[in-house]
Amino acid sequence: QVQLVESGGGLVQAGASLRLSCAASGRKFTRYNMGWFRQAPGKEREIVAAITWSGDSWYHVDSVKGRFTISRDNAKNTMYLQMNNLKIEDTGAYYCARILQWGTWDTEPGGLGQGTQVTVSS
Repeated sequence: QVQLVESGGGLVQAGASLRLSCAASGRKFTRYNMGWFRQAPGKEREIVAAITWSGDSWYHVDSVKGRFTISRDNAKNTMYLQMNNLKIEDTGAYYCARILQWGTWDTEPGGLGQGTQVTVSS
Protein backbone atom coordinates (compact mmCIF):
# COMPACT_ATOMS: atom_id res chain seq x y z
CA GLN A 1 0.00 0.00 0.00
CA VAL A 2 1.36 3.39 -0.95
CA GLN A 3 1.82 5.88 1.88
CA LEU A 4 0.48 9.37 1.20
CA VAL A 5 1.17 12.72 2.85
CA GLU A 6 -0.86 15.79 1.95
CA SER A 7 0.29 19.36 2.47
CA GLY A 8 -0.41 22.90 1.33
CA GLY A 9 -3.68 23.69 3.01
CA GLY A 10 -4.37 26.84 4.96
CA LEU A 11 -6.71 29.67 5.85
CA VAL A 12 -7.34 32.02 2.95
CA GLN A 13 -9.87 34.57 1.83
CA ALA A 14 -12.35 33.91 -0.93
CA GLY A 15 -10.75 34.44 -4.33
CA ALA A 16 -7.31 33.34 -3.20
CA SER A 17 -5.29 30.39 -4.48
CA LEU A 18 -3.66 27.38 -2.86
CA ARG A 19 -1.63 24.49 -4.20
CA LEU A 20 -2.00 21.17 -2.46
CA SER A 21 0.63 18.47 -2.70
CA CYS A 22 0.38 14.73 -2.17
CA ALA A 23 3.73 13.04 -1.62
CA ALA A 24 3.75 9.28 -2.12
CA SER A 25 6.19 6.64 -1.01
CA GLY A 26 7.04 3.65 -3.16
CA ARG A 27 7.60 3.19 -6.86
CA LYS A 28 4.11 1.82 -7.50
CA PHE A 29 2.69 5.34 -7.30
CA THR A 30 3.55 5.78 -10.95
CA ARG A 31 1.19 2.92 -11.84
CA TYR A 32 -1.80 4.21 -9.89
CA ASN A 33 -4.72 6.36 -10.86
CA MET A 34 -4.99 8.95 -8.11
CA GLY A 35 -7.54 11.38 -6.80
CA TRP A 36 -8.22 14.28 -4.47
CA PHE A 37 -11.18 14.08 -2.13
CA ARG A 38 -12.62 16.52 0.34
CA GLN A 39 -14.91 16.34 3.31
CA ALA A 40 -16.68 19.33 4.79
CA PRO A 41 -18.07 19.25 8.33
CA GLY A 42 -21.31 17.29 8.43
CA LYS A 43 -21.03 16.21 4.81
CA GLU A 44 -20.03 13.06 2.97
CA ARG A 45 -16.59 12.78 1.47
CA GLU A 46 -16.64 13.67 -2.22
CA ILE A 47 -14.33 13.33 -5.17
CA VAL A 48 -12.82 16.63 -6.27
CA ALA A 49 -10.49 15.55 -9.05
CA ALA A 50 -8.78 12.47 -10.43
CA ILE A 51 -5.89 11.74 -12.75
CA THR A 52 -4.76 8.62 -14.55
CA TRP A 53 -1.42 7.00 -13.80
CA SER A 54 0.12 8.50 -16.94
CA GLY A 55 -1.34 11.94 -16.31
CA ASP A 56 -2.94 12.12 -19.73
CA SER A 57 -6.54 11.96 -18.61
CA TRP A 58 -8.31 13.60 -15.71
CA TYR A 59 -11.63 14.39 -14.11
CA HIS A 60 -12.82 17.43 -12.15
CA VAL A 61 -16.16 17.61 -10.37
CA ASP A 62 -18.44 20.24 -11.86
CA SER A 63 -18.22 22.55 -8.85
CA VAL A 64 -14.48 23.07 -9.34
CA LYS A 65 -14.19 23.01 -13.12
CA GLY A 66 -12.34 26.05 -14.40
CA ARG A 67 -10.92 26.77 -10.94
CA PHE A 68 -9.02 23.63 -9.85
CA THR A 69 -6.43 21.67 -11.81
CA ILE A 70 -5.05 18.28 -10.91
CA SER A 71 -1.60 17.23 -12.05
CA ARG A 72 1.18 14.83 -11.14
CA ASP A 73 4.93 14.48 -11.43
CA ASN A 74 5.76 10.79 -11.41
CA ALA A 75 9.48 11.53 -11.28
CA LYS A 76 8.85 13.18 -7.90
CA ASN A 77 6.16 10.72 -6.74
CA THR A 78 3.91 13.71 -6.17
CA MET A 79 0.42 14.78 -7.15
CA TYR A 80 -0.87 18.34 -7.01
CA LEU A 81 -4.12 20.24 -6.86
CA GLN A 82 -3.93 23.85 -7.96
CA MET A 83 -6.92 25.68 -6.53
CA ASN A 84 -7.73 29.15 -7.84
CA ASN A 85 -10.58 31.52 -7.06
CA LEU A 86 -11.39 29.64 -3.87
CA LYS A 87 -14.92 29.85 -2.54
CA ILE A 88 -16.28 29.45 0.96
CA GLU A 89 -17.91 26.18 -0.09
CA ASP A 90 -14.46 24.76 -0.90
CA THR A 91 -13.74 24.62 2.85
CA GLY A 92 -12.94 21.15 4.10
CA ALA A 93 -10.33 18.53 4.75
CA TYR A 94 -8.62 17.46 1.54
CA TYR A 95 -7.25 13.97 1.09
CA CYS A 96 -5.41 12.18 -1.67
CA ALA A 97 -5.89 8.51 -2.39
CA ARG A 98 -5.29 5.80 -4.91
CA ILE A 99 -8.37 5.21 -7.06
CA LEU A 100 -9.27 1.58 -7.60
CA GLN A 101 -12.10 2.12 -10.05
CA TRP A 102 -12.22 5.01 -12.50
CA GLY A 103 -15.68 6.54 -12.57
CA THR A 104 -16.95 5.18 -9.27
CA TRP A 105 -13.93 6.67 -7.46
CA ASP A 106 -13.57 3.75 -5.08
CA THR A 107 -10.44 4.10 -3.00
CA GLU A 108 -8.13 1.65 -1.34
CA PRO A 109 -9.43 0.84 2.17
CA GLY A 110 -7.33 2.70 4.69
CA GLY A 111 -5.48 4.33 1.85
CA LEU A 112 -6.12 8.01 2.55
CA GLY A 113 -3.45 10.30 3.90
CA GLN A 114 -3.90 12.35 7.06
CA GLY A 115 -5.42 15.19 5.08
CA THR A 116 -4.77 18.90 4.86
CA GLN A 117 -7.30 21.50 5.97
CA VAL A 118 -8.49 24.21 3.61
CA THR A 119 -10.53 27.00 5.13
CA VAL A 120 -11.90 29.78 2.96
CA SER A 121 -13.28 32.89 4.64
CA SER A 122 -15.32 35.74 3.24
